[in-house]
Formats: sequence, C-alpha cells, structure tokens
Amino acid sequence: MTIQVGDKVPSINLSIMTDSGPKPVTINELSTDKKIVLFAVPGAFTPTCSVQHLPGFLEKNKELKDKGVDTIACVSVNDPFVMKAWGEDRGVGEDVLMLSDGNGEFTSAIGLEMDGSGFGLGTRSQRYAMIIDDGVVSALNVEPGPGLDVSSAEAILELL
Repeated sequence: MTIQVGDKVPSINLSIMTDSGPKPVTINELSTDKKIVLFAVPGAFTPTCSVQHLPGFLEKNKELKDKGVDTIACVSVNDPFVMKAWGEDRGVGEDVLMLSDGNGEFTSAIGLEMDGSGFGLGTRSQRYAMIIDDGVVSALNVEPGPGLDVSSAEAILELL
C-alpha cells in the first residue's frame, strides 16, 4: 500500500556517507520537530534526475528554506558511495542531503517502488516528492509516468 498524506513515515534505515563511511539514518530522525522535503529519483546519474530533478532543488534551495523547510533530501535506490559521488558531481554541498536506499527497503515500505528491469535497472523508486512535518507526510506528489512535473522543486514550493 502506498504511503498517504497523514501517514507517519516508517522508521527504516537509509544511509548517508560520512568521512568515516556509511552511516544509518531514518527519516524520523531527520524530521523530528522539523519540516523536510524528501524527493526520490529512479537513479543517480540518470538523465532527468541529473539534468532537471536534483538541479531544481539546488536552484530553489533558498526559496524552500525561506518557506520553513529545514532539510532537503534526495533518496534513490543506489548505494551510499554512488549517492556521494553523484552529490559531488552535481555540487550539492550542504544544500541537499543525499540518502541511499541501497536495498530498496524504504521505497518498498512506502509502496513507491517501480520495476526498471526493462532498462536493466531492477527495482527502483518511482519519482516523487513529499513534505514531511515531524515524521508525518503532509504532502505527496508522485509522477504519473516518465518526466518531471508534480515532483519538481517548483511544484513543492507551491505546496508550502
């Protein structure tokens, strides 16, 4: 079942890369008493993700923060080493937290997985963006198909 507005985000470990290696973190930890925007991409270094989705959240970072967002995070079913390399390649710095859902456990738990095996990708995440207030989903925009529209930074800004 797909996560819905009003649902609490499941407490499942994701990974962030630190100087000492991968470190587990949950969305609940990141959002306790905070507002976060979490957006998901089917894959690091893929065209729409690298050219539009992630850059949009970098460009709109200040506007999102000015609207009360504490953290902007990107999640993908990629390992933490890939997410770190992609973040460095795109110059995210401290503006976007790069989260790895290496085994797809978080993605599966929220019901937003997709079958990318036709493209050699295996099980991945659908493209979406959500606003999470203190661990609870307050907005969720899932792309209905290929492309970037409802999960863009601009679309999320309109919801804040």
